[in-house]
Amino acid sequence: MITIKYILPFLLSFLFIYLLIKYASKIAILDIPNDRSIHNDAIPRSGGIGFISALFISFMLIEFSLFMQHIYMFTAIAIIFIVGFYDDYKHVAPKTKFFAIAISTLFLYLDNIYINSLGIYFGFDTTLLYLSIPFTIFVVSGFTNALNLIDGLDGLAAGISMVILTTFAYVGIVFNDELIFLLSIFTISVLVAFMLFNWSPAKIFMGDSGSLTIGFIISTIAILSIKHIHPVIILYFAAIPIIDTIVVMLRRINMKRSPFLADKTHIHHILHRFFGDTKQTTIFLILAQLIFCFLGYVVARHIEHYPNGLFPIAMIFTFFILIAMSYMVFTAILKKG
Repeated sequence: MITIKYILPFLLSFLFIYLLIKYASKIAILDIPNDRSIHNDAIPRSGGIGFISALFISFMLIEFSLFMQHIYMFTAIAIIFIVGFYDDYKHVAPKTKFFAIAISTLFLYLDNIYINSLGIYFGFDTTLLYLSIPFTIFVVSGFTNALNLIDGLDGLAAGISMVILTTFAYVGIVFNDELIFLLSIFTISVLVAFMLFNWSPAKIFMGDSGSLTIGFIISTIAILSIKHIHPVIILYFAAIPIIDTIVVMLRRINMKRSPFLADKTHIHHILHRFFGDTKQTTIFLILAQLIFCFLGYVVARHIEHYPNGLFPIAMIFTFFILIAMSYMVFTAILKKG
């Protein structure tokens, strides 16, 4: 029964994605290459439809009581999925996406999932009080879009997501948190099936229905984890999408361009030009995320001994030094062409 419990999401995801690829032309959700694309052929971008559907069905079949217990959370995830699906099929304005994420975050609040503190520093608890909801919306919106932005290479978003989710699954095991563990492990299971079709050369992309929803799920799990681990650790657990988004936005602002204007200056674009190969770039970034997750684990082990002192602030400062170094390195690579 335990084996079926964890394999069913994989099997359903595999079946749905296989059918989506087979009937892609009839569904008419294709990613047509443009000036920012690395692929040259029209590829189905409906992968998210397959693996998110598999995720929901798995929870309803295997963990129905947990599903109903957190129906507000699953409603929030469903809203993001629907908006992402519509964005794949037609087009959704950025303001509409933000509004959908804000509404979904309010549903998380109804399920008691929100950020009410940024941790304890020198004995002072940084309780957010009335700022907790707007700050939670800011964080969830930021990371949901960050994961969406790194979905630019075969296997990249799924690979990085699986590394992050595996780390959170470990958090669920250590602290005996059923929701964190099952949401992480079921999502990993459906993504493993997707990766079989998404690894270079990809037969299908996850699309916004996948990347936005996975980003939202990871954001939700991160917030759930804050009751067990210091918030600063989350920065390391989800480092690559966060660093990429901040570096890209800083570069665009420095160039006096809109930080929200799409281009080919994301870290994966730059590294792809450097390596000249999709697989090498994807593996490099997945390994980088794995290293950051290990650093997060090391931070977690030490922060237990210095929870109220300088250590958490030092780790935040270190993280932003890494952002500054990334900015300088990737800007230098861009200038060299």
